[in-house]
Amino acid sequence: MGANKQQANRGWRSSGWRSGVSIAFLLMVLVMVRPAEASENGASVYPIGVETVMPGMTPPPHGTMLYEYTAFVSANQTNDQNGNAVPVEFGLRVFANAIKINHNWGVHFLGGTLVSNIAIPFVDQQLHVIPGLFSKFAVGNIDISPLGLAYVRGRLHFYCEGDLYFPGTGHSSSDVLNIGQNNYASGPVGGITYLVGKEEISSKLQYLINLPDVATNYHSGQEFLWEFDGMHAVHRKVAVGVNGFLYKQTTDDLMNNVVYSGGNRGRDLGIGPEVRFNLISHGGFAVKYLRDTLVENRPPTNAFWFQLAVPISVGHRE
Repeated sequence: MGANKQQANRGWRSSGWRSGVSIAFLLMVLVMVRPAEASENGASVYPIGVETVMPGMTPPPHGTMLYEYTAFVSANQTNDQNGNAVPVEFGLRVFANAIKINHNWGVHFLGGTLVSNIAIPFVDQQLHVIPGLFSKFAVGNIDISPLGLAYVRGRLHFYCEGDLYFPGTGHSSSDVLNIGQNNYASGPVGGITYLVGKEEISSKLQYLINLPDVATNYHSGQEFLWEFDGMHAVHRKVAVGVNGFLYKQTTDDLMNNVVYSGGNRGRDLGIGPEVRFNLISHGGFAVKYLRDTLVENRPPTNAFWFQLAVPISVGHRE
């Protein structure tokens, strides 16, 4: 048994940093990259494409991870329901940072251990539309997961939780530009990571249910989100591969309880390269790029992301 524990600890030391870069990057970037009118119509409280770094990994029991995420997002058009560029002047630039804390309580329940996390984003955004250039800095949608369940079954790491999203700060229905969505939302979330040899395959799935924006009586539709990555270790400290996402709005948007603009259902498929680095014990960073394709009722964006993980408490595998 002692040998098994030592082997488990070595496995955690070699892969534990990945848990840091796995969980939610910037619960905001795409959430915050739309003007006020298009914000409710085309955006989400969750920045799809964020969790594509071993999303099934969590800290070990009694472990706590601090994550810092930085992103630069740009778009030069917005698409209609047919995926065609809307013929209007449009330019978007977003620089965003977020912090997230993820803690494993070490409390056993239903075969797993209880985990909690909170993420707070800070966003500086510029929007160029007629009648001019607008800029704003504010806190975006805050994400809290009060309790979830994390599991480790050999090479398989997975978790399930319920996420709660809250409006950010400085939102005004009269402003051309706003940061984040001005509504509450919640939904089930599940992530899974499978490790075998030098290979890794991961996915994260969630379903979001939005409450109405009480300031405008706009009710965004429900959303399905799938994020994934496939990686290959080229060195014990470096892995390279592909990351991506699929976003699909499943129900219509409503304005005053009436279907708005034909339902205004968004769609997005993103893909790009990813590189991970394990430079310190239980910590590291990742860089990645995502290019939006097949976009409907949203701006197609280019996103460059940097994700950092630092252990506050290492914890231990049981």
